[in-house]
Amino acid sequence: MSNSSENDESTIPTVSEDSNTLGEIRINHSVVASIVRLAALEVSGVSAVGGGFVDGIADIFKSKKGDERGVRVDQDEVGDYKIEIRVILRFGVELAAVGTEIQERVVAQIEKMTSKNVAVINVVIDGVRTDEEQAKEDWDPQSHTD
Repeated sequence: MSNSSENDESTIPTVSEDSNTLGEIRINHSVVASIVRLAALEVSGVSAVGGGFVDGIADIFKSKKGDERGVRVDQDEVGDYKIEIRVILRFGVELAAVGTEIQERVVAQIEKMTSKNVAVINVVIDGVRTDEEQAKEDWDPQSHTD
């Protein structure tokens, strides 16, 4: 077998599932990023998607397309999603197990809601946080008066 058969496979045209006789349906990458974020937050052991307050400020200035608070969404040459998600996990959880569960949950939701495949999902664990640290970060100074 020569390499030409491999090249032929990659050039086979495919019918897009997001078009029909009425027109195209396009899903903005920010919508996909929201699905990724919400699916990850459903996983037990996930404290936050993206970093804390300081990282959130940095994300505002980056303002990259498809980047929404710790989630980056791209597509490969055949239209499958390539996703990176940055998370903070709860102290004491099994990091690799939670990372795997995030991958599985995100893939299931993306495929269910968009009818598109996920080629790769990279989970970057940026830190761990105790419940006390989470409570401090969740504290809203405007709801308290001195």
